[in-house]
Amino acid sequence: MTNSAIITFENVKKQYDDDEPVLKNINFEIEQGKFYTLLGPSGCGKTTILNLIAGFTETSEGTITLDGKKVNEVPANKRKVNTVFQDYALFPHMNVFENVAFGLRIKKLDKKVIKDKVENVLKMVQLSGYEDRAISEMSGGQRQRVAIARALVNEPEVLLLDEPLSALDLKLRTEMQYELRELQQRLGITFVFVTHDQEEALAMSDEIFVMKNGEIIQSGTPVDIYDEPINRYVADFIGESNIVKGTMVQDYEVSFVGHTFECVDAGMKPNEKVEIVLRPEDLALTTVEKGKLTVKVDTQLFRGVHYEIIGHDRENNEWMVHSTKKAVVGNEVGLYFEPEDIHVMRFNETEQDFDARLESYEEE
Repeated sequence: MTNSAIITFENVKKQYDDDEPVLKNINFEIEQGKFYTLLGPSGCGKTTILNLIAGFTETSEGTITLDGKKVNEVPANKRKVNTVFQDYALFPHMNVFENVAFGLRIKKLDKKVIKDKVENVLKMVQLSGYEDRAISEMSGGQRQRVAIARALVNEPEVLLLDEPLSALDLKLRTEMQYELRELQQRLGITFVFVTHDQEEALAMSDEIFVMKNGEIIQSGTPVDIYDEPINRYVADFIGESNIVKGTMVQDYEVSFVGHTFECVDAGMKPNEKVEIVLRPEDLALTTVEKGKLTVKVDTQLFRGVHYEIIGHDRENNEWMVHSTKKAVVGNEVGLYFEPEDIHVMRFNETEQDFDARLESYEEE
């Protein structure tokens, strides 16, 4: 465990009876003061990880440490961890003050201490003056902030958030993304956030764990995962992608759609079969003569900040382009891209394989 790691999972497995394991050999470290996101589709195991950290369920195998101490058998109420649930789990018969103070009253703290702590945490979440407000009179965003305040008032080392934005409308959801991120940075508390929304994960996180079928497929910063997806699953799940089959001719040279291009990838076997990712925003519209690829435009939609153009090349591969330039449906256009825009993926490469390959050609 690194000195700054506040949570570690070592070979953690979770299985119910004879069913397929919910989690399969999970290993990771979570550092103090960062915003982490567990990202994946429903049923991939992300909420199970949250429940294991919180102490709501127990491991089948493996070790969980919190602040350097093994906590596998430590009950939830003894862990310096608090959870904000998807439905917020607020008490409708209590006002804002009493909802936030609930945990402190359970601990039988002095009334003056409770009052000071609640007022301080309501100020943090910008709800000063709402102490006497009924929960039924609060908006969705305000209720979320009450739930966060109730968690923060207990001074947790880790705040767990289980899809807390999923019930909000798009505008409020975007506003709360900014608020949550700003709050985490201001407080310096470790946040572990669960979502299936890749845009949300990219916007808010210091690090993302992309999950599938009880496993972490790739972890890293949003930029790392977006720019260097290790396989088709990650590339498809994180943003829009154009994915075609190709051949790694040699280091820094790849062939696809009948042409050979310079790239920035290395560490693979000569003539190894690979998959190529080109993001829609990395493709620039140009003339057929200047383009590296030629595409016939099939459809074009205006998306507000750009046009979404879909066409097919002469080998019938479909291409999506995001451009501020307008195309003409039925016409051929050229697509231009730089070597660093080409992302080469091995078939079904694991994160360990990817890291080893990266290390090997960086040493060279």
